[in-house]
Formats: sequence, structure tokens, C-alpha cells
Amino acid sequence: MKGTKALVKLLEDKQVDTIFGYPGGSVIPIYDALYDSSIRHILVRHEQCAAHMADGYARASGIPGVCLATSGPGVTNLVTGVATAYADSIPMIALTGQVGTNMLGLGAFQEVDAYSLLMPITKHNFRVLDVNRLSHAIKEAWDICRGGRPGPVHIDLPVDQMNSEMDESYLSETYGIKPDFEDVSNLQEAARWIAEAERPVILVGGGAANAQDEVMEFARLLKAPVDTTLMGMGIVPSSYELCMGPLGMHGRMSAKSAMNGADLVISIGSRFSDRTYSPRSKIQDPKGRVVHIDADPTEFGKHGQQSRIDLLGDCKKIVPMLTAALKGYAPRKEWTAEAEGFRKRCRCDTDLSNYPIAPQKLMHEINKIIKDDTIVTTDVGQNQMWAMHHLNFEHPRRLLSSGTFGTMGYGLPAAIGAKAAKPDSDVIAITGDGGFQMVMQEMATSMSENLPVTVIVMNNGVLGMVRQWQKLFWNGRYSGTTLNGNPDFVKLAESFGAKGLLVEKPGEIADALKEARDCGRTCLVEVRTDREEDVLPMLPADPNAPIAKGHCAY
Repeated sequence: MKGTKALVKLLEDKQVDTIFGYPGGSVIPIYDALYDSSIRHILVRHEQCAAHMADGYARASGIPGVCLATSGPGVTNLVTGVATAYADSIPMIALTGQVGTNMLGLGAFQEVDAYSLLMPITKHNFRVLDVNRLSHAIKEAWDICRGGRPGPVHIDLPVDQMNSEMDESYLSETYGIKPDFEDVSNLQEAARWIAEAERPVILVGGGAANAQDEVMEFARLLKAPVDTTLMGMGIVPSSYELCMGPLGMHGRMSAKSAMNGADLVISIGSRFSDRTYSPRSKIQDPKGRVVHIDADPTEFGKHGQQSRIDLLGDCKKIVPMLTAALKGYAPRKEWTAEAEGFRKRCRCDTDLSNYPIAPQKLMHEINKIIKDDTIVTTDVGQNQMWAMHHLNFEHPRRLLSSGTFGTMGYGLPAAIGAKAAKPDSDVIAITGDGGFQMVMQEMATSMSENLPVTVIVMNNGVLGMVRQWQKLFWNGRYSGTTLNGNPDFVKLAESFGAKGLLVEKPGEIADALKEARDCGRTCLVEVRTDREEDVLPMLPADPNAPIAKGHCAY
């Protein structure tokens, strides 16, 4: 069997139904094989967005996303999207074309050392220098990208090997990877720490996305406040009475108060990132302890000097073990009542009538149209933080956002990828006028591939988050943050064949969102928002600087 046909068959055997890609010289043979395949190819307008779409597909479905790019600039364009997935632990297979093996290292047309280039931003790399090793690469890549801490795996495909004949017997060979290592030797000690704690707090991160039921059983047993990370939103429903919301630089004050007052953190699938767990948003008790559950041992010990117990393995397996070890646990009623008070005091009034439109009002109206299966993607910047702070989610995999890498331009392509994975769900992309202009060409992909999404462009004419930093910490010296020459976003949408709506008054938001949701095709809603409205609270990096609280904090 020809290598290209073997590649397609191996992917079909893994039930891959969608590939996001862009053709080029070294991958034309692969595209020829896709012509007769059951796999849907979605033609993007830029390779970076192929990776973002595969990322959105994976986050929405829990199944690895697959992207494909040609050699040289195709690979280099893919890098940002792969790095975004790697930073947020998203399973992905990144396939790249490569010059022939006899040309490697000779500076051939569109040659780049993709193997070395992607190595720091992937879990594993393969270069198929012998077509008979293709089956090994695909099968192991599939397991590696999903196992332990998920992440992207890269497979580099030299064109001469893909055009070579492969012994079909290799297709049926089995290849395996070592099972994930697990260490719960300190489980009973962790249970003892929890039983001793007077003010425990649970911190839930994205690593617990597959363990909602187990996390909720544990949370209800402890009746302790639950803080979340950006990646962990929805695992604990927003409606849960002890959900304090997101913790961190732009998190809710309820989450900060719970963490600051705790004497023990039980972290489930969180890596204690600097944006979540900082000197201002950490345990303040010098004798505070940490129980850390995670699949990646390299994340242990990142939370400072607190005494800790590490439990290595899958949260879905370890959390029930911890719950069982706490049989007969008596919740701390005073701490539970105090946490309920934190939550009540942090209920913000977001139904604002300000003009220009307050971003909080927009989030208020978006909340009204979010259904149980609605998926929301965000870009990066103020739009992302307002969504995190104000939107409510009852299930995991409903809020998709670039966390650790902070990639502007993520929102729209991720929404398209999510729609490909979940065609029956409403998908909303929340973006700013800056981030949208980085990827606005993908409106064509959405239209041509019949993947309708609602795109909400928060247009304040500036790069809002950077400008906010300049306003608060650089004496209002606004340098390089004013977006002069923005296009007419409504006409732009219409030029792609999409629907475009302009919202300039608070009272227009609700009708526009409903019209966009119900119109049956991609619709862009441009909302003119107030550039002077800052995302608050904001915890500055300097522990001695005052917290910017605003009217939305206590």
C-alpha cells in the first residue's frame, strides 16, 4: 500500500472524521489520498488557524484534533497553534509535510527542520524516515497525545516516504507505550491532612475536565469552597452554592477570599500558574498545606513553601479514592457559612445601562442565551477576562480559551473547530477588535464549510488589556495601543456572505444576540464598548501595590 493511503487508513481506523489543513507541494500526495477518504478536510485560510481549529475540536469533544500543513512556511505558521495546545494540555496530532529524505539538510525548497522546531512545544515527535514505520508513529502518537497529561504530538512526513510502497502487514501490528506511572502512596496521609484542616479550599483546574462527577462528590462531602482556574471553569457548576468562581489576577474576590483564608488547598488538576496562584491569591497562613493531585509530576512544588503531599495520576481515579478514605468526614460548618458569605458579597450588578456599552452588560445578555450545550470560545485580553469573570457554565468543555500561552486570534478558529466537533451545539466566539483582525480571514472558512458560529466583536478601538496596564501602571502613556483604521466589521462580515449586525446601545444587545443565534449562518455582532472600562479586580504582580478593585469587588 502506498504510504499516503496507509496514512489515511490509519487515521480512519482511529475514527478521525475531520482534518484541518492547507495544502502545499510536499503534502499534495496526502491530499490526493484524502480525495477518496471518509475524512472531512476543512480548508483553512492560514495554517495557524488549522492548529487552533484542531485545538477547539479537541477541547469541545475530548478527542484529539488533527491538523495538516506543508513543509517550510506551512510548518512555521503552524507553530503558534501547536504551542497554544501544548501550553494548555490539549491532545492534538500535527502532521507536516517534509522534503524527501535524500534532500534533508541540503536547503531544498521549503525545507525547515520541523522535527527540532516543534520539539519544545510537543509531547513527542516522530519523523518517518522509513514508510514501514508509519503505523508505529500514528498508533503511538494517538496514545501519547491522550495519555497522562495530554498534549500535541508532531509527525513529520518526508514526501518520498509517503510516495513509497509500505508492507501492509505493518498496518495490523500493535504498538504500545508504557502505562502512565501512578503514585498514591501518601493517600492516607493526605486524607489525614484534610480531616485535620479547619478551613480547606478545593482548587479545580483543567486536568479534572474528565472527572466532573467525581469532583462534585468530593466537594459535596467536604462542603468546602471551590475555586477554579480559567481552564477548570464548568467542572464545578457556576450554580453550585460553594463555587467561588475563578481565582487569580482577574478572578473573583470570593475566590481570593476563600484561598487567602484557607489552611489547606486540595488542588485537583491545577498547575498553580502565576496568573492563578500568586502572592496576592495564595494561602496566607504560614502553616498552610497543599494536597496536589495531578497527572504530571513536573507540576508538583510550584506553589511556594507550603508543606505538601503529591498524588500522581488521573484525577478521575484518585479523587474517588480520596473520597472513600474520608468516610465519616464532618464538614466545617463555620467555614462553609463563611464561604457562602464570600459568594453572596461577590454578586455583581451587571445589568448596566451605561453608554458607551459596559462590557459587563454584554456578558449579562450573553448569559441569557447560553444553553446547557452552548460552547463559548474567547480571544485573549479584556474580552477573555470579562467572559471568565461573568459568564456561567454548568459543564466542562463549554468555555474554550487560550490560557497559558495567551494567544490573540484564538477565539474565531477555535469556535469553528468546536462547531465541527459539535455541530448541534450553539457556538459563540467572543473576541476583541484587535484579536479578530488577526484571523478574520477564517470567516471564509466558516461560510464555505457550513460551520455557522456567532462572532461577537467587542469593538473599543484599542488593544484593551495592554492599554489597561498602561493606564494603571504606566501613568496613562498610551503607546501602540490605539487601533486606527479599523474596518467596518458589519460590511466585512457581509463581504464573506455572513450576516452582520451593529450594536451601539445597551438596549439593542439582547435582540441582536437572538437574531444572530437564530439566523442559521455565521453572524458577526459588532458591539461598541467603552474603552475606559477596566477589567477589575486586578491583582498587580507587585505584592506591595494596591489592588485595583472597582465597583465589582469588596
